[in-house]
Amino acid sequence: MSASSAPVVVPGLAGKVALVTGGASGIGLATVRLLAASGARVVVADLDEDAATAAAAEVDGTAVRTDVTSADDCAAAVAAAVDAHGRLDVVACNAGLTTYPTPAVDIDEADFDATFAVNVKGAWLTARAAIGALKEAGGGSIVVTGSVMGERARPGFAAYAPSKAAANHLARTLAVEHAGDGIRVNAVAPVATDTAMLERFLGTEDPAAARQRFESSIPLGRLATPEDVASAICFLASDSASFLTGVVLPVDGGRSI
Repeated sequence: MSASSAPVVVPGLAGKVALVTGGASGIGLATVRLLAASGARVVVADLDEDAATAAAAEVDGTAVRTDVTSADDCAAAVAAAVDAHGRLDVVACNAGLTTYPTPAVDIDEADFDATFAVNVKGAWLTARAAIGALKEAGGGSIVVTGSVMGERARPGFAAYAPSKAAANHLARTLAVEHAGDGIRVNAVAPVATDTAMLERFLGTEDPAAARQRFESSIPLGRLATPEDVASAICFLASDSASFLTGVVLPVDGGRSI
């Protein structure tokens, strides 16, 4: 294999055991792949059991069906990691949900509740379930997938943007609470990312025009890729970021400037 074709790896992840929620697609799958390429052993947790199994098989990992809004499922995902590998070092709280662009007064109450249940409660339940295992390992790293909309809102996202603001701040709060346990907690704040979820950001009226508006709002002139975000997640999870905690890292091509 030539140097140009060798997989990109992130230093400081080799030998670690990592749990990734929402790990079967999009940012989560890109994170699973990069963690594995960097020498980590990976547990793929996803609501879609078949997709999780396929993702885990790709990286010789472990799959577990997980609904992050269930405390029992989150505890079972952590247990699966410890049972398979004897420890847990890294947790990527990545499972996420959004609605189609909708004025705040028109958002369905059930959609609003579901968005917060996955994006905020799901991250909290996952982190809460993992804290004990991370302490047993002597410390570790949690990375929450927030959003640039948690720092800078757009119209039409009155459920998603506040939920991601809460996710960003959850990471900061956990960082303060668990620094003494040797557990670092950070968040990434991506701009719109080219995944299956992008369809919901673009809406149904004129997706091509909506995509162009998103791209034109980003100084670097393009959307994020799943790999862009995965690189940031893996860096924050790694020993290379050993003095970073409570950080909300924009992965946004300059959108938040």
